[in-house]
Amino acid sequence: VDTYQMAMDLLPEAGRGNYNLAALARILQLPDFNHHRAVDDAETLSLIMEDFRKILGKNELFDAAKIDGHFRNSRAAFALKDRYPKHIILLVKNKSGLKNLYKLISESHLNPFTKGYPVMTKSMIKKHREGLIIGSACENSEIFRAITGNSSDRELTRLAELYDYFEIQPIANNMFMLNNDRYSGGIEQLRGFNRRMIALAGTTGKPVVATGDVHFLDPEDEIGRTILTANKFKDADDDLPLYFKTTAEMLEEFSYLGADTARSVVIENPNAIADSVESFDLLPDGLKIPMIENSREELQKAVDARMTELYGENGIVPEIVKRRIEEEMEAIQGRGYDVIYLSARRLVQASNARGYIVGSRGSVGSSLAAFMAGITEVNALPAHYRCPNCKHSDFESGTDYGVGADMPDANCPVCGTAYEKDGFDIPFETFLGFGGDKVPDIDLNFSGEDQANAHRDAIEMFGDDKVFRAGTIGGLADKTAFGYVRKYAEERGKVFPKAELDRLSSMLTGAKKTTGQHPGGLVVIPADMEVYEFTPIQRPGDEKDATKRENLITTHIEYHAMEDNLLKLDMLGHDDPSIAKMLHDLTGIDPTALPLADSGVMALFAGGKGNEALSTAGVPEFGTGFTRGMLEDTKPTKVSTLVRLSGFSHGTDVWTGNARDLIQAGHGVEDVIGCRDDIMIYLMSMGMEANKAFKIMEAVRKGKGLTDEQAAAMEALKVPDWYIESCRKIKYLFPKAHASAYIMMALRIAWYKVHKPAAYYAAYFSIRAKAFNIDVMSKGETAIRAEMKRILDAANGDARNLKGTDESLYLALELALEMWLRGIKMQPVSFEKSDPLRFKVEEDTLIPPFISVSGLGETAALDLETARKERSDWTIEELAAACTKVSSAHIEELKRLNAFGNMAESAQVSLW
Repeated sequence: VDTYQMAMDLLPEAGRGNYNLAALARILQLPDFNHHRAVDDAETLSLIMEDFRKILGKNELFDAAKIDGHFRNSRAAFALKDRYPKHIILLVKNKSGLKNLYKLISESHLNPFTKGYPVMTKSMIKKHREGLIIGSACENSEIFRAITGNSSDRELTRLAELYDYFEIQPIANNMFMLNNDRYSGGIEQLRGFNRRMIALAGTTGKPVVATGDVHFLDPEDEIGRTILTANKFKDADDDLPLYFKTTAEMLEEFSYLGADTARSVVIENPNAIADSVESFDLLPDGLKIPMIENSREELQKAVDARMTELYGENGIVPEIVKRRIEEEMEAIQGRGYDVIYLSARRLVQASNARGYIVGSRGSVGSSLAAFMAGITEVNALPAHYRCPNCKHSDFESGTDYGVGADMPDANCPVCGTAYEKDGFDIPFETFLGFGGDKVPDIDLNFSGEDQANAHRDAIEMFGDDKVFRAGTIGGLADKTAFGYVRKYAEERGKVFPKAELDRLSSMLTGAKKTTGQHPGGLVVIPADMEVYEFTPIQRPGDEKDATKRENLITTHIEYHAMEDNLLKLDMLGHDDPSIAKMLHDLTGIDPTALPLADSGVMALFAGGKGNEALSTAGVPEFGTGFTRGMLEDTKPTKVSTLVRLSGFSHGTDVWTGNARDLIQAGHGVEDVIGCRDDIMIYLMSMGMEANKAFKIMEAVRKGKGLTDEQAAAMEALKVPDWYIESCRKIKYLFPKAHASAYIMMALRIAWYKVHKPAAYYAAYFSIRAKAFNIDVMSKGETAIRAEMKRILDAANGDARNLKGTDESLYLALELALEMWLRGIKMQPVSFEKSDPLRFKVEEDTLIPPFISVSGLGETAALDLETARKERSDWTIEELAAACTKVSSAHIEELKRLNAFGNMAESAQVSLW
């Protein structure tokens, strides 16, 4: 009976009846599989081969090479796809075991055998078992299932070889088994299963431990698991006391085994296993940075060359510049961060060479060395003049300015050349702390069009087996958790008071929902280390397709847990660099050469939101109703104010109920807190020690508020009460370097909007606009106003109520109206003239692309482009037949828009 059952377990469920299971059983009964009757082999294998033949025919596999390839690439297709995996416990004993566990997790995720979820085969476990302690797990384990299936002692002994210890669990955990007709012996039968496990332990000399299969900490927490699993498990509502039981409770539970045995399985054996586990750190100590040959020298050379280019040879470099570079480079090189800087420099250079600006994010703009290395466009020095000709510089004149761009135009007193105005006045400590004790996190915005290339650059730099996407864990949001609770209550006819709904929701909030990957984060493993020394790897989320591109491979551990141990490259995709490149291509004007404080551009921001013929709609950072309202409230005339407004808009509890109220009460925009650096700079100016000011800045920007001691220190320096209260309200503060980089990009794009409007609208509509109504947008002011009114009326007359497509379309219409009011027209889509994907400019007229047609995607647009290149004498019928990616609905919409012009409908000639 045992060997017959074993044969059943070995074979796929589908088609079991076709096999001679009795013959297989006879083979399995023999002590040595090498000595059994050949007739049994022949009979069994011939029947198996018959099933294989059917599979081969179904997949049209008729030669050896195809057959071999098919079964090698789809191991799950036959042997394991219908197997139901069992549970197993893997405990890590030492560092070697941790690495092997990570390898097992990785292999099971990357090569799933069954039903799309990770499964470890026994061969995998045996291969990587060094340093692991293997336990038999719950009722769904191999050993327990064999016991409940009445396997023989001999078979149990064979199965037990894999395991280091066996588990038994409280009877309540397995009460659900009594719902099955196979288990009619009640509680005593369940106890019998545990007794047989004890007997197996005695036979094999391996320990038994009593475990609780704990799923929640306290009994009252069970409701949380019930709600989460309500639609997954049929018995979710059953009382399953899977809470963490006390030693006394466990001893009482297993008292039926006798006092000595109960003490052994509850206390002695678990302690012995725990004592065998070594103490070690889960991650290698410190930051493990990959190596780049001669990185220190290459970085120093690049920084020195740029410093010389801007500020002259060593003899005339201002002391403020020289001293800061020396201090930064000492911290960078002393901590081994030169590779981080150099890798970022190389990635930026590569993207620049392809014609794309790379924008910096985060605090990297606080580093003057990063500016000199070409990593960021933000110069962190105080406001100053510098001469592009003779390199003379003047820092004294910038004393009263927060940003150099706000300084008045002036000429160099040495050579008469017009001064460059530079500097954003940002302390280095915001980025690396004091003495470089903060791990640098260099975040960069690459063009969305070039992001994949940038990622390939990183892989080429460090190796494809050393670069992985940074993994993330998505938890339940507040609203989602509330929805789970409400649905659970509704389906079961329960009525929870509001307070109980909130309590249960808070219990579920943050529970793991899925895994994913950072949109642009890459984790780099040093060349002399393996990824398994840090984390397992997997595919993100619910991705099961093993044929997907390798760059989907993601760290299994959430990247924040490793950010102090591994280099992480933040290489996000962004629209602004794409727009900047298109504007450069259309106009021939380099956006990086534009003045930041152009009078026409600054007038655009100072004008508020009242001018429908020229507003900041569509300008980065200031295109939303919220930020345009901030402009209306402040009427900014300086770049430094725009930087502060960017900080307001990106912070949490910084503007509304805080800075806005203070400004309306009479405080100056420049006086209130806008960015995290403001706090440190202000407190140091009041006489506070730099280290204390830094700690207060860090606490406030993370939303931790102020301690009584910190508040007292501020009061002692006569910091105003309103300033202290403002610090207490803030939940998150934006870095000034990030705000500065965003404002630089915003000002550059705004320059084109003011001075090269046709190019601006073409670039905006091509890259950033998410919705169109080309039919309306090409008809002019009256049609556009009517459509805007229709959309607004549906939102009760308030643009703030607009959501989704309506919100995107309303903004596109607003910009189209603005464009027409400025004398720039838009033609309808034209088969003859339109680009497949981008708006074109002909003098003061825009020509929409094929993709702007409702429902017509990129593939269909490119199909039309291919057809146009092939010939010019199409009829509409011929074109529709030739363009297989273009649907009849697309053709009809193009005809309605008159996109085909005078193109004949058909090649048929009428005789009448």
